[in-house]
Amino acid sequence: MKRKSVIPRTLATQDVEQAIEYYLEEQAVQAALGFIDDLEQAYDHIARHPASGSPRLGHELNLPDLRSWPLNTFPYRVFYREATDHIDVWRVLHQKRDIPSSLQSAD
Repeated sequence: MKRKSVIPRTLATQDVEQAIEYYLEEQAVQAALGFIDDLEQAYDHIARHPASGSPRLGHELNLPDLRSWPLNTFPYRVFYREATDHIDVWRVLHQKRDIPSSLQSAD
């Protein structure tokens, strides 16, 4: 399968920036770097295998094309839709957040 480009929306970029800022405020530079590496791996995975993400929350929220993929070692999920020529990343959310309301604001 051809690798698609991953394009984060503004809210997804803000989510990532907030997570990194949190780790840096906690003086956890290695955690911030690990988060970035983990996120890059998740982006690479969904770029190569977009259909592998879970559609569960998308179905629950009546957003049938929405999928999610977890980061390996950090408690975050990437929420995205596959477009014809790219991956549209809606949000990158901590798993303890109110994910349904966060996703509805991204719609």
